Amino acid sequence: MTAAEISLKKRDKKRWLKDRLMRFAVTLGGVSVLAALVLIFIYLAMVILPIFADSSLETDQKVQPVIVQDPITMTIDEYGQHALVIDRDGSVDYWTLDNTQSTPYFSASIIEDSVAFARSAPSDNWFAFANRQGQVQLFQPKFLKPLAVRKGQADSPRINYLQLNGKPFEFLDDIALSSGLSVEKLTFATDNSLLTLVAQLSNNRILIKWYQASLTGEYSEVNSQWLSKEFGLQDQLLMTPNGHTLYLRNASDLTILTTGANEFSVREVIDLSLGDELHSVKSIDLLSGAYSLLVSHFDGRVSQWFDVLSNEQRNLTHIRDFKLPSEVQFLLPDTYRKGFYSFYQNGTIQSHYTTSEKLSLFEKAYKKSPQLAAMSANELHLATLSDGVISLALVDNPYPEISFSSLWQKVWYESYPEPQYVWQSTSANDDFEGKFSLVPLTFGTLKAALFAMMFAVPIAVLGAIYTAYFMTPKMRRVVKPSIELMEALPTVIIGFVAGLWFAPIVETHLTAIVSLLLVLPLSTLVVGLIWYCLPHDWVSRFPNGWHALILVPVLIVTTVIVLNLGGKIESLLFAGDIKLFLNHHGIDFDQRNALVIGFAMGFAVIPTIFTIAEDAIFSVPKHLSDGSLALGATPWQTLIYVVLLTASPGIFSAIMMGLGRAVGETMIVLMATGNTPIMDWNILEGMRTLSATIAVELPESEVGSPHFRLLFLAALLLFVFTFAVNSIAEWVRQRLRDKYRAL
Repeated sequence: MTAAEISLKKRDKKRWLKDRLMRFAVTLGGVSVLAALVLIFIYLAMVILPIFADSSLETDQKVQPVIVQDPITMTIDEYGQHALVIDRDGSVDYWTLDNTQSTPYFSASIIEDSVAFARSAPSDNWFAFANRQGQVQLFQPKFLKPLAVRKGQADSPRINYLQLNGKPFEFLDDIALSSGLSVEKLTFATDNSLLTLVAQLSNNRILIKWYQASLTGEYSEVNSQWLSKEFGLQDQLLMTPNGHTLYLRNASDLTILTTGANEFSVREVIDLSLGDELHSVKSIDLLSGAYSLLVSHFDGRVSQWFDVLSNEQRNLTHIRDFKLPSEVQFLLPDTYRKGFYSFYQNGTIQSHYTTSEKLSLFEKAYKKSPQLAAMSANELHLATLSDGVISLALVDNPYPEISFSSLWQKVWYESYPEPQYVWQSTSANDDFEGKFSLVPLTFGTLKAALFAMMFAVPIAVLGAIYTAYFMTPKMRRVVKPSIELMEALPTVIIGFVAGLWFAPIVETHLTAIVSLLLVLPLSTLVVGLIWYCLPHDWVSRFPNGWHALILVPVLIVTTVIVLNLGGKIESLLFAGDIKLFLNHHGIDFDQRNALVIGFAMGFAVIPTIFTIAEDAIFSVPKHLSDGSLALGATPWQTLIYVVLLTASPGIFSAIMMGLGRAVGETMIVLMATGNTPIMDWNILEGMRTLSATIAVELPESEVGSPHFRLLFLAALLLFVFTFAVNSIAEWVRQRLRDKYRAL
């Protein structure tokens, strides 16, 4: 073997080794990218899936025998360590739930000779007893803190009282007592310093009294009102916590009274059975927040009602039904959420969430229906009383408000006039219900992308066609890098300029800006027509490929003229004020709107589409266009039927890449829109996109909350959409390439 052959063999081995190393590196890189995508998808799925998981109930976590006579209600602390049982005779007993004591560790007698009982919303935790002497005692039990229990402190639980001069409220005066009147039914409301007491007396009349607290905390009676005899005997009295609305139920008829001019007046009378005797009413309860009435019917059906504003008047409206078996014994509304628990004769328990209409829990947890039930303030512990035994269950129901219908269908929220798509994740109120429809965010994302593409695609694609096919190489070497340099601009700068500088200009010169969208293309056509009419000798003197320079001064002059004439155009067409004209025709206008987004985000997307499309057109083999021209086709025919067909896979890929860029854009839509989650195709209104919502709300969301996980769901939607767009683009590109490969 010669030295040359040995040297060549060594070089072949080195080349083989380099080829193997590069193949391994490229393969590893590709697999790593795919693995990263899979890991991203898995992580997003791990964060999102818990919101669709079923709830659970772990019963008999603690069992405590208690001594009770005639219990009327009970409560438990948020730690599941103590329970309070209130007896009908006016006594309260505190029990530990560790089964170490056979007697209550604290007892108190609230009032003697009690004849009526009432309680406020569970979130307020106020109770009231009325006795035969016409006195009403309000009290609020407090539990020991777990730290105090662990330290063995001997402090007794505290009971707060609302009293009149250190005594129970004298609801009935001596004249009423001497007439033999007594309290039969009772309800009340405490709102700041105003206390409202409502009672039905033994003569079937309803008496209302208001008490005002002074700066020192002492209460005094400020007003009273006797309702008309026409109301008669009522089955149930119920008042909202603010004391503004009073509900009187007589069988299935509900009378609604509201305050005004220091007295209650009838607002409306409703038939809760909707005229069907089979749906006669069993009881009514207030949902958390006291905006909704939960109506329980004897046939097991549970219906939700709340006020709806119609013709500037509020009317209690039937919203939705929950069809439950007729064996339902009682309902337990959630403390802070818009759900309720239902207990059946056979011990089955269900949990429904009203807004999402989701059945989050269905389990036979007990041997029979408990006598009483109470939910802790944090809604993690459920205590039931049955046969003298308190049983504690752990509740795992973290995401009842999330369902497919609440995310993607119209939902009728409290105080809304009709079902709507709403995204409103936070509020300053404790009783606020999160509204998590993803439809407005998805709509806003598509709307922003659509208007951006409407602006970017014609400019980018037509510019790429001219640059690659008609422009001289010298000009192309200047134009193409300049446009590609636009992509280096940070989108936060584009959004900042669009929101703070360009949006006010659009607002001030709206008529001129809209006119430019029509006048600039028209002026280009006019110049082309004039150029076509010029003598051939004049046209031939201008070098080929430099014709675009003629349009530069024309476009500049046209823009200046239209901007200067914008005021006159506005006066001529819109009576001097286009915004007033739009408002008169029901078209809203926001300064930061989709028109601004179309310009700003289109400016950011143009380089992406232009670069890929221009490369695709410029890369069409020269022999194809030369052959077409040689066969007698005009340059325009060659462009349409040869060049563009061959480059169509690349042009389509460019458009799809631009669409993916527009959908995922964050900073421009964050800074140049009002970020209002509305659903309106009006180009003069803003929107809220998925990406902007994630950027704004994720840092402030509570980890593990429904809000937090839904933001990750929004991220997954963006991920899937981008992946789908790119996959479709690649599939179409391959099909088009195979179709026109024979050219």
